[in-house]
Amino acid sequence: MAVGEQEREAGASRFVQLSRATLAGGVVLTVVLFAAGAWQRRWIADDGLIVLRTVRNLLAGNGPVFNVGERVETNTSAAWTYIVWFFSWITQARLEYVVLAVALVLSLLAVVFAMLGSARLWGGASATQLLLPAGALVYVAVPPARDYATSGLENCLVIFWLGVLWYLLIRWSRAENPGPASYLGLVFWAGLSWLVRPEMVVLGGLVLLLVFFAPMPSMRRLRPIGIRALLVAVGGAVPVCYQIWRMGYYGLPYPNTAVAKEASGAKWGQGFVYLWDLLGPYFLWVPLVVLAVFALGIVRSRRSQPAMAEGEAASRLPRWQRRLRTPGAVVALMLVGALLLVAFNLRVGGDFMHGRMLLPQLFILLLPVAVLPVRLPDRVAGRVRWARPSFALPLVAWAGTMIWAGLVAGTVANTSGSQLSASGIVDERIYYVLNSGHDHPIRAEDYLDYPRMRAMVQAIDNTPDGGLIINSPSFMMWYVAPPPLPIPDGGVGHTVYFLNLGMTSMNAPLNVRVIDQEGLAYPLAAHTDRLVDGRIGHDKNLYPDWVLIDTGMVDKHPWMPPFMDEKWVMQARTALSCPATQDLLASYRAPLTRARFKHNIVQSLDFAKYRLERVPEYEIQRCHLVDPVPDPAPN
Repeated sequence: MAVGEQEREAGASRFVQLSRATLAGGVVLTVVLFAAGAWQRRWIADDGLIVLRTVRNLLAGNGPVFNVGERVETNTSAAWTYIVWFFSWITQARLEYVVLAVALVLSLLAVVFAMLGSARLWGGASATQLLLPAGALVYVAVPPARDYATSGLENCLVIFWLGVLWYLLIRWSRAENPGPASYLGLVFWAGLSWLVRPEMVVLGGLVLLLVFFAPMPSMRRLRPIGIRALLVAVGGAVPVCYQIWRMGYYGLPYPNTAVAKEASGAKWGQGFVYLWDLLGPYFLWVPLVVLAVFALGIVRSRRSQPAMAEGEAASRLPRWQRRLRTPGAVVALMLVGALLLVAFNLRVGGDFMHGRMLLPQLFILLLPVAVLPVRLPDRVAGRVRWARPSFALPLVAWAGTMIWAGLVAGTVANTSGSQLSASGIVDERIYYVLNSGHDHPIRAEDYLDYPRMRAMVQAIDNTPDGGLIINSPSFMMWYVAPPPLPIPDGGVGHTVYFLNLGMTSMNAPLNVRVIDQEGLAYPLAAHTDRLVDGRIGHDKNLYPDWVLIDTGMVDKHPWMPPFMDEKWVMQARTALSCPATQDLLASYRAPLTRARFKHNIVQSLDFAKYRLERVPEYEIQRCHLVDPVPDPAPN
């Protein structure tokens, strides 16, 4: 071998090592920055505490319920509930600390898989390019991303699922001849989308279709059609089994939160307000446009050849099918999935938590550019041509993106502020930090300093006979509607009726029933119609007259709260007797017999569509009942 050739090989080897070190250093740097930023903003949201109430009941043997004796799925992510339960059961540690640790670890792993998948997309470490952290740092820099890296909500699980899905897809598309295990693992992971978060089935479904129609691997005892049948079975096994169980156990085809928040409703205008509430304050559109432009430029300078599975010869497959198992097809699928999820979020009106519901979409859009390839300059006549556009322009784009990330990472708050704005959107973490008086509200007792919470605990302690506890205008006292005589030994138990389910339920024993006006844990409220122009995510409000009758408390003055009207309470009693409403209540309160399980499966779609009027008089008319309070005779 010539000396010059040896020198070139040694130089190439050094560049490969440099490229690998750059990638590894970029991953470590991004993870460290994300961990530090997330820890600095660590907290558990009130909605995160809702998850822990269900976990408490699971650990106590009461089943996956929010209130004992009521089969209501109050958590949108079934997978997140059971993951938290599993690690709580294994560690026997305090629930708040378990969920905090699990959320942080999953968030960090999501970024790792995102960057490794992106590195594979661009060909990995080589002697011709450096892989610099780009899109991953953009995501980490956005303040809501660091807020919801903990929070106790399922955001961490969603982006972790997305990161792993991305990595599996790129590895599958890059492999020369992926084996059956690669296909089966990919479809199994994609099939979990329905359990991770229901709307993620949009992306999971697209992935399953892509793999189903892609060239199949060769298996000795199975033809391509048999392999595809096996893929369907593996991808659908867990979600289909859980779906049958959900419909029979809860009586709904999806979580009760989808009913309460009307996921099928349309509020496009509010949705665009929510989108700009994330894009505008941070000028987030700037790095998205810059990275997209340079990624497209890089793609145009490279050509990818469709990979072929050895089981199906290229000559027997149409051209479109041969292109399905390529990195380009994977990137196109992920971007289309992200845009569909953005459209879904716009349609439902976004959310009341600043940025939270758009973080998964942002994460997906940044996956292809999680790392940015910078092609090393050529050496001509012994000189390195550093000024070549193929090297200089991507480096300038990367540097500009990093400057943006540094500026945004130091942003204290966004335009939605820490108080409710006209749009109904709020910086949830800062809101609870200010109103609880704790920099890091994590434990349930940290929320005792939130207005009304200590008074609620005192109201429960001061009424051993039980009763219905309803908040009053004062932060220092609650109304208590007592049970009728005779009161059984031990009392009739307490029911707390308040909007903030997490802090109330986690500061109360499991034998205290906690329900809300919005209906997250109270199907009677969830099945009312949306309030026109109500605050997004809080646009249902069931009158407490219904709850007074439903709980069986005294319905006469002076025992019931002074703001209630006895005529309305009488009408609520009649309205609650509507046969269809009683059937709905029985779906989650009646003993779970085999007949009830079967009935729930058959009627679950009808239960999901059922709506009642929140004004008792109107509900009486809707259900064709006799009004106990006739209209006054005209003069």
